Amino acid sequence: MIIKVVGVKVYNVWLDMIRRLVPGGRTHRLSVVIAGMLQYALEVSHDKEASNENARKLSNLFQSVIDFTDDDDIDPAIELAEKLLMDAGVNYERVSSRGDSYSIAEEAVHEFLVWENMPWES
Repeated sequence: MIIKVVGVKVYNVWLDMIRRLVPGGRTHRLSVVIAGMLQYALEVSHDKEASNENARKLSNLFQSVIDFTDDDDIDPAIELAEKLLMDAGVNYERVSSRGDSYSIAEEAVHEFLVWENMPWES
């Protein structure tokens, strides 16, 4: 769905970035990059939603995730991030040095949700 909103050119640049950065990248840095891609998709979906059905659907999806009440409500955004990573052909599931499993896609969505937070201003 994202590709139909941001366009093929932008999406392909993202895929190239992900292919190059993810294999050796640290999750806490990669998640912010992918969150930025989701943020960009949100902005473009808002700009196009009046004239583009896909943009309207994507905008509504993002809004429902932003308004979430529990972690199950963010699953649609996690699926978008997973699709982006799968389209790039990279593994987004990782295991920490302690043996705990985690997901770059899920971490990216959490970064997306706090995109505008500035804790130092609280």
